[in-house]
Parts: sequence; structure tokens; C-alpha cells
Amino acid sequence: MRHQAIVKTIQLGLRSLWLHKLRSCLTMLGLIFGVGSVVTMLAVGEGASQQAIDKIRKLGATNIIISTEVPKAKQKGRIRMKIFGLTNKDFESIAQTCDRVRHLIPARIINTQSMSKNRLKDIRLIGTKANYFQLIDQPLLTGRTLLDFDLEQRAQVCVISEKIARELLNNSHTIGQEILLKDQYFKVVGIIQSAEQTDQNSFTQPTDVIIPISTMKTLFGDSAIENKGGSTTWEKVELHKIYAQTYSTEDVEQTAKAIETIIEDNHPDKDFNISVPLALLKQTMETRRMFNIVLGAIAGISLLVGGIGIMNIMLANVTERVREIGIRRAIGAKKIHIVGQFLIETVVLSVLGGLIGILCGISLPAIITYFTEMPTLITSGSIILAFGISASIGILFGLYPAYRAASLDPIKALRNE
Repeated sequence: MRHQAIVKTIQLGLRSLWLHKLRSCLTMLGLIFGVGSVVTMLAVGEGASQQAIDKIRKLGATNIIISTEVPKAKQKGRIRMKIFGLTNKDFESIAQTCDRVRHLIPARIINTQSMSKNRLKDIRLIGTKANYFQLIDQPLLTGRTLLDFDLEQRAQVCVISEKIARELLNNSHTIGQEILLKDQYFKVVGIIQSAEQTDQNSFTQPTDVIIPISTMKTLFGDSAIENKGGSTTWEKVELHKIYAQTYSTEDVEQTAKAIETIIEDNHPDKDFNISVPLALLKQTMETRRMFNIVLGAIAGISLLVGGIGIMNIMLANVTERVREIGIRRAIGAKKIHIVGQFLIETVVLSVLGGLIGILCGISLPAIITYFTEMPTLITSGSIILAFGISASIGILFGLYPAYRAASLDPIKALRNE
């Protein structure tokens, strides 16, 4: 008997919604837009944050990057000779002082050109040591990387990116061929996968050619010639970057502070910068958390408006159906049955609106990515959150109209015209 009463209550609620299809659809719109906006906004925020996090992670959580920077005092005017930046002395001081550094790698970077078989290509020439390849995330496609023997012999060998191999040499038999660098021929001994990103903070770029740092010093000395704005300038920079890799993430921050203290003594002009990917990662994750909270709060307003819309419609529904409520109470329906009938209507509206909103929320990020190339990432957490809020709103904002309907005096309700 009790089971039949519950079934009857559900049927009455669904029948009422079906009799007012247009009103039910319009009521659901607020929740559809609200849930869709929650999922979409969180997907956009998550995608942008994940892209930034991936870039930082590629730099390595245990790595510390020390970079040469042009001092502000030397950035003005038409200076012919600029002497600044990291030195071999800095490298040796770090190596002798910091015992928690697992790998310490110097790098000299020059933008120049390379030629092979009448093909000229702009490249980024990197002079470094053999263990440089233990830091980068570009796998070796063929051949070998640099060896300690190459540095000892100042060998004229190079490892090139896949992009350079394809555009400069343009055939499958690349290993063993030679390319021209500063009037000297270098033998290609290996090819690494080209990097996807081109920002200056990344270890590798699509146009990289890597040679022993000892060989670079023989060819280029300590100076590089640049032509900017029609005037030729010389830069005397011994090292453009020093990469330090610690044994664990717990050693990173302390080692970074120690390195900064060591280098500051020799660089009063502050012509260097220390970047700690682990600190950047923590900061980015905190920013992502705050960003998601803000986006969720903004989208949650839409859900709140949708909930208010449901309450408004249900209150009007109660007013329209006062006589019906009175008749049901007169023939034996209890307050709990009246409450159940109206709650079923609001829950059905909110759940159905939530499901449609989720479908919209899944579709919109794909459309945004297609037309704007902006990365988006839909997570199960955002879907569960949006749907949970939608269902909760249906119950919370339906309770008052349901309670008001159940509280009507049956005799007064029957007299209502």
C-alpha cells in the first residue's frame, strides 16, 4: 500500500510537468546554462593551467636554471662592446661548493647560421657538455649524443634536431654527413626529436645544433658578434646558462639560495637570473586553484539564478493548484505526499537540466579549442561538481514551495476558486 502511494506520487509529479512542457523547459534553461558554464569555465581554466604546468614540468622539478641577463645599465645607448654574464669561474665555484648538485652543466648559446649543400638555415648553436642530454626531454632518434671524449679532443661533431636534419640535409642518410659552422665542417653524429615549444626558457628549440663547449670556445672565443639596428656590437659572454640538477626536490630551494649567494659576490650588476621550475610549479598550481575557485564562483551564480527560477515557478505552481491540493488532502493524502509530489517535480527539473547542461558543457570546450586553439581540459571532478550542485539546488529551492503546498488548510484550499 505504501509502495503504491509512492508510485502514485511520482506519477502525479511527472504528469504535472508533462502537462506544462513549455514552462518546464523554460524553467530548466537557467540550470542548463549554469551547469554548462560551470563545466566550460573549469575546462578552460584547467586547460590553460595544465599547459603552463606541462611547460614547467619539462624543465624538471629538481633543476635550477641560472641564466645570463643584460644588466639594465648596459641596455641603453649604442654600446659597441658588452661584457657581462655568467663565467667559467661561477661554474667552478658552484661545482666546488654545492655538494647536493647531481649534475652541473654549462651552456653557451649563439644564434648563427649553418650551411649544407647550398642550403642556408638559421640555427641556435649550443656549446655544452655530454650530460646535457640527461636533462632535456627530447629523445635521441638516431646516432649518438656527445661524449666526454668529444670534449677532450675538441672534436668537430654535432647533434642536430630533427627539424634541422630535415630542412638542411633533406635525406634519410644524415648520420656522418657534414654541415658548415663558422667556416668549419662538423660531422653529424646524432639527431634528437625537435622541441614543440620555442620559448626562451625551454631547454631545447626546433633549430638546435649542439656541439662540445670546448670546440665552441676554439671557434668563437669568448665573444659573439651581433648586428642590431644596423650597428655591429660584440658581446663577451662566457656562459649563457648553467643548469644544476639536485638529487631530490627537497634540495632544490636550499641549493638555489646557495647558488645565488655564490654568484652574487662576483656580479654586483645582477647580470644573471635564477629560475627554479619547482617554485614556478607550486606557484602555478596555487594560481590554478584560485583561478578555478573564481571561475566556479562566477558560473555558480548562474546556477543560483536557475535555482531561484525553479523556486519562483514552483511557488506559482502551488498557487495555481491550491484546489487540487485541497482535494488530495480531503481524500486522505498526507502532508508527506504533497511534499513528495512537488519535490519530485523540482528534482526532475534540476536533474534533467543538469544532464543537458553537462552535454553542453562537454561540447562547448571542444568548440572553443577548435576555433581558438585554446587548450581546454574537462575533468570528471568538474562534471560531478556541476551536477551535484544542480541536483542540490533542485532539492533546496524546491523544499519551500513543497512545504508551503503541504501546509495549506484543506478546507480553505477546497473553497479556493
